[in-house]
Amino acid sequence: MQSNIPVAKTHPVRQYLSHPVVRIMIPLLILSISFYVLYRLSQDINLTDVESDARAYGVTVLAQSFVVMCIGYVSLSLYEVIILRRLTDVNLPKSVLINTGFPNVAVSNMLGFSWLTGGAIRYRIYASFGVDITAVAKLVATSWIAFILGFLLLTGGLMMLHPFGLSTAIWWPNKIENLFGASILALIAGYFIWTVHPRSIGFGGMRMDLPLTGDGLKLVAVSIIDLIVTATVLYVLVPNDLAQNFALFFMIFVGAVVLGIISHSPSGFGVFEVAIIVGLGAVGRSDILAALAIYRLIYTIVPFFIVVIGLAFVWVLANRQRATDTSRIIFRVVGPLVPFLTAGLAMVSGAVLLMSGNLPSDPTRLGFLREVLPLALVETSHLIGSVIGVLLMIVSRGLYRRMFRAWLITMVLLGVGLMASLTKGIDWEAAITLGGAMVILWAFRAGFYRADIKAAFTLNWKWILSVLLLVGAISWIGFFAFSNVQYSEALWWQFAWKGDASRFLRATLAVAVLLAAVMLNTLLSKQTTRLLHEAIPDAVRKLTAESSAAEAGIALSGDKRFLISPDERAFLAYADTGSTLVSKGDPVGAKDAGIEMIWQLRELADKMGRRSAFYGVSERYLPTYLDLGLQVLKIGEVARIDLSTFNLEGPRRKDWRYAKGKAKRDGYVFQVIRAGDLAKDMTNLKAVSDAWLALKKSGEKGFSLGWFHPDYIACFDHAVLRHVQTGKIIAFANLMQTGDKSELSLDLMRYDPAGPALAMDALFAEMLIWGKQQGYAVFSLGAAPLSGLESRRLAPAWHQIGSFLYEHGEQFYHFGGLRSFKQKFDPNWAPEYLASSGRLDAARVLYEVSLLVSRGVKGMAKHDSNKT
Repeated sequence: MQSNIPVAKTHPVRQYLSHPVVRIMIPLLILSISFYVLYRLSQDINLTDVESDARAYGVTVLAQSFVVMCIGYVSLSLYEVIILRRLTDVNLPKSVLINTGFPNVAVSNMLGFSWLTGGAIRYRIYASFGVDITAVAKLVATSWIAFILGFLLLTGGLMMLHPFGLSTAIWWPNKIENLFGASILALIAGYFIWTVHPRSIGFGGMRMDLPLTGDGLKLVAVSIIDLIVTATVLYVLVPNDLAQNFALFFMIFVGAVVLGIISHSPSGFGVFEVAIIVGLGAVGRSDILAALAIYRLIYTIVPFFIVVIGLAFVWVLANRQRATDTSRIIFRVVGPLVPFLTAGLAMVSGAVLLMSGNLPSDPTRLGFLREVLPLALVETSHLIGSVIGVLLMIVSRGLYRRMFRAWLITMVLLGVGLMASLTKGIDWEAAITLGGAMVILWAFRAGFYRADIKAAFTLNWKWILSVLLLVGAISWIGFFAFSNVQYSEALWWQFAWKGDASRFLRATLAVAVLLAAVMLNTLLSKQTTRLLHEAIPDAVRKLTAESSAAEAGIALSGDKRFLISPDERAFLAYADTGSTLVSKGDPVGAKDAGIEMIWQLRELADKMGRRSAFYGVSERYLPTYLDLGLQVLKIGEVARIDLSTFNLEGPRRKDWRYAKGKAKRDGYVFQVIRAGDLAKDMTNLKAVSDAWLALKKSGEKGFSLGWFHPDYIACFDHAVLRHVQTGKIIAFANLMQTGDKSELSLDLMRYDPAGPALAMDALFAEMLIWGKQQGYAVFSLGAAPLSGLESRRLAPAWHQIGSFLYEHGEQFYHFGGLRSFKQKFDPNWAPEYLASSGRLDAARVLYEVSLLVSRGVKGMAKHDSNKT
């Protein structure tokens, strides 16, 4: 009586573009082109000259750049203060908003993909204070709108004023330039006039209120400050003869930033540098490379380490003073940041080891090692250091997912990497970095509590992309450092104290092979170990028999796991899809104990790094699902017949009366076989089931549907049609009955196609009459998927999609036909829901449920006939 949820087909072009390989290759191609161009632009530059230019910067210049960076980061925190207060009713302290804004920018700048990491960081922090994901999404979108408006306002103003030197970047005639500038300013002025009154825009199925003019002007001011300050961080570092005036430099800088964003390269790395070098006409100059390297250090790496060290300190402090309100706030702010911080820290530590292995060793330090260590140990340490570096980048994903095994492996890798740094060339700078990382990870150790469900050395496509980009960038630096070396086959086999280039080549090959192996393992492996079903406990059987919901009997299908309350007053049946722990229906038993079971499933999923979802639930526990921060979506309606008023009289029931009478005239009788007496008829029932499956060309189902297995079948009484003379059963249905007779339902209903054509109708009519005679209040016909969803213009996007599938998806599933069949019984319709972590996850959860029901992809490909 239940059915699969359909999976909407994706357009082939969109499906191709969304394929993980394509999504990896496009940014890699862009970055490869950028590195090639960067290599061509700097092939005549010597690394020694870059180092000399970097060391030539005075303390005053570096301090100016650092102070300007701090101003920029603080100003960006104002986005949170201005925007979030109008998006949610949750009253967040300004300290929380500012302390979220600064780490958010620092971590997203370090890890890249700011649109993704920034939103994730904000959501994890704000969700702990009760802010929903929609408000966070609107915060991110509003921030980007403010950035675009600020960029346009500055560009239009510069075009209007046309300061000295701007003609080098813009080659238009002054009048055309002024016209474009005036048009841009007029467009922005029109926007602010338009938003004097409340306005909203729609995107991705979500409506977003635009900030009113007052808040909009404040946000644009913050955006302008951010752009100017960020440009100034690099401007004070660029040689004076290259950046002759700020207006020209600013236009080039903003253009480089925009190109970096479009490229999807983490932090625009590679693309940004090429745009700056070309824009300033600095091809072949070592001082611009030094300026760009120090800019990356000051604007990206230093803020990240400030955030990591600062939050590690307050984390430890809060651990000692958990009782205070301040400590609780610290935990709520810092806790969600731990995965991002530690993952970034492991990435940086790996990059430091790789960078150290890709640059020439200090001759003085190497000379000292020559006196105390054998060459073989130095060569081995160099190779181990590079391998440890890439392993740290790989295992950082496990830290991001709060895996204890990943934390333990990272600590071991950091310790080995620290020793390798010292024995390969007394690289004390790298050793100090790794030692500091170990201290910080130890401080955050309480944040890693999840079970070892996923392998520590498997990646998803986003992590693969990030690691490949970072390793590619560091490898390019290595080739740049040894660009004066004549490469030959002999270098691979050269082992010498002055063989830095040989060691670099061997380490690069080892890293490439290791990455290829990890990627292959990721693509070929399932990446997850699913929890298998378990034996049905006696407490589950007892509570099922006592339940007032007939469909609780589906818990006995043998393909689920169970959470049972300590006092055995309630249980929750669920299955593991590999990424989601999804329950089938509401908890069974006492409501207060059921609420605890819902929370337990959510906590278990969190510990395992899974999502949690509740499929096919009623209104009974909706407040609890909302308390968990889940999104509740209507996925259909359940039909229930009121047996107290049901009968076979009247013209609408004539087909049922005829079928019932015809079966009787043909020598068939209706009978209910008790569960304890099924053994002697099991072979007959199995033959009927097999014939029915062969007719429907279908396999057995699962999860929300039962299947023919003796252990499952033996749990229920069965309604059958049996021939009087031969004793042969030609149709059957298992009866799901409640102990208090409040509800009667069925799961499997099958017939022998060689028997009478009206066997199913006759059996159905007999069951309903029998249920009424036995005193059952209602008969549940099960769910009609996607039924009852609104298709109005202002209805939620999910309702509009579901309604469209219901009306036009007959080639996938008989949505309308199923509801029409059930409507013949004049049932009462009750909504059925899915509670999941968000609308974006709902489609994935429904797909995973379909796999559970169909017992895999092959089952989904077969025609689903497991319905009346």
